[in-house]
Amino acid sequence: MLQPVRRRTWAPRGQTPILKVWDRHDRLSAIAALTVSPQRRRLGLYFHIQQENLCGDDVVAFLRQVRCHLRRNIIVVLDRWSVHRCAVRMIEESCPWASAEWLPAYAPELNPVEQVWSHTKCADLANYSAEDINDVRNEVEHSIERKRSDQSLLRSFFDHAGLSL
Repeated sequence: MLQPVRRRTWAPRGQTPILKVWDRHDRLSAIAALTVSPQRRRLGLYFHIQQENLCGDDVVAFLRQVRCHLRRNIIVVLDRWSVHRCAVRMIEESCPWASAEWLPAYAPELNPVEQVWSHTKCADLANYSAEDINDVRNEVEHSIERKRSDQSLLRSFFDHAGLSL
């Protein structure tokens, strides 16, 4: 969103820090996937950002792109968001290369992708004040691109979820 995630900061005594922001509520929708290589246990991070709300078709299209890159069948582990449930119905009907498994309901702490978003919002974009939605998009893309090459950070998302690789 154009509204920044406000975090604590510092300033000289008596000089309160002021974060200037627009009072706009433009937003982006994003989807991401963390992948684990079966042989080398190398982690991958794929993402897509768009200005419209995500729907089941968008999730399936994203999974098709991930599969095209990986060139093998995939197992998709999802939370129970309504868009994901719709996408799984579509996958079951038309995508023999994918199977779906569900995370427990109301357990975002078990989803490593939630940690990707949390790190992006609360660490990389904390106190970031954007001029417009394109600035937000660029910063989110840069943040996720940096995470892509950091295997230890990606592993920490799995560790935080209590998942062993």
